[in-house]
Amino acid sequence: MRNRQLRAVLAAFAEEAAWQLASDMADGHELPFEVVESARSRRQPTLYCYRPLTGAFIEERVSLLARLESYLPAVHALQAVGGLDAYLQTRVAQGIPRDARERAELALRAFLGRIFEDSTDFVLHGERLDRAYEELEAIVHEGVMETVVVCAVLGLELESGEVAMGDGLTLMRAEVLEDGPADAVRGDGSRTLAVLRWDGNIGAPAHDTPYEHGRLRLARLVAALRLFDAAGAALTPVGWTRSAGGPWQVVSLGAAAGGRVHGRCLVAADQEDELRAFCNLVGRRMPRSGEVAWALRRFELGCTRERADDALTDHLLALRALLEPEGPLSGRLPGRLAALCAQPDQREAFAARVTHIVALERSFISGTGVPEADTLAALTGELAGHLRAVLRDVLCGHLDARVRDVADGLLLQEFAEVPTQA
Repeated sequence: MRNRQLRAVLAAFAEEAAWQLASDMADGHELPFEVVESARSRRQPTLYCYRPLTGAFIEERVSLLARLESYLPAVHALQAVGGLDAYLQTRVAQGIPRDARERAELALRAFLGRIFEDSTDFVLHGERLDRAYEELEAIVHEGVMETVVVCAVLGLELESGEVAMGDGLTLMRAEVLEDGPADAVRGDGSRTLAVLRWDGNIGAPAHDTPYEHGRLRLARLVAALRLFDAAGAALTPVGWTRSAGGPWQVVSLGAAAGGRVHGRCLVAADQEDELRAFCNLVGRRMPRSGEVAWALRRFELGCTRERADDALTDHLLALRALLEPEGPLSGRLPGRLAALCAQPDQREAFAARVTHIVALERSFISGTGVPEADTLAALTGELAGHLRAVLRDVLCGHLDARVRDVADGLLLQEFAEVPTQA
């Protein structure tokens, strides 16, 4: 068995679904049958037998099954595995959906149908579950070599044992990871790990940088987590990897690692869908070039700085790229940022506060008038929060990427609404 976590969530769903389907039959819903001809030879008479259409019975109750508590964890776990096309080709007659979520849902129904295939009741037997799971796992992993990368995520705490993020990435508490690297699970079992799995064809030529895929995925994860919560997130400098079930090896995570953590972000069970959706959305909408991409890189650099003054400068550069192309001498950054982040009656005080923070940059250069360390850290965190809010809204589609045009429009609207004095 290659994936115990996947089997556990599928077994939980199968047990709950069996109870639901059996309950429906007990309430009077009939299981449909089809007549199948059967003859051992031409000389023998044709026999007819009734074959239960359990798959059709399951399909008619998709909406009921989707309400089960174990449904979403099972769908997310299948979606994280990937490589479901081969399984669906053997189990379903209709076309395979393009959407990864729809493929996972169809595979889950096919898996459930396989468990109860040719059964006239919905009593879950262990041997049927084992057979169906072994078939699924064999087809999904046939002819592929699995690579796994594990690393610790600092600043993130999970209420649940694990959270499937999709496309082979799972966040989990260290105590849940089975057969993992000893150093990863050593110490506090509540520490959060990122476990990334992906498959490559056996015998395919090795990539020049075999772990570049893992580094890129983990870097995107950290970027999304930093935008998700002000506590921030960081990876340990090294992780662990292995391929095809071989020994664990230490691997450097390079630029994906490092950073400052300001606290702990606790993800409650009812926040998991929000976290998953946000990280996936940010990953899809992350720009590769342009002002927003440049500002995101500066925001990331600011999150990795050890010194608060360096972080504040990075965040100012990011905000100027978005809101002050005329240059810092124009002094338009505070007003535009206030238009985006403050209510009209609070914009004047907000802009004055930002002006004060901007003035600190000159203090760093001259070395005079620098505030105490705690005050500086608080002001830097405040500016980072405004930048985070703007970037979040842009990536989530709530704010146009031409943010300075939006800010100027809001300021013009406010000016037009001011009554003139006679």
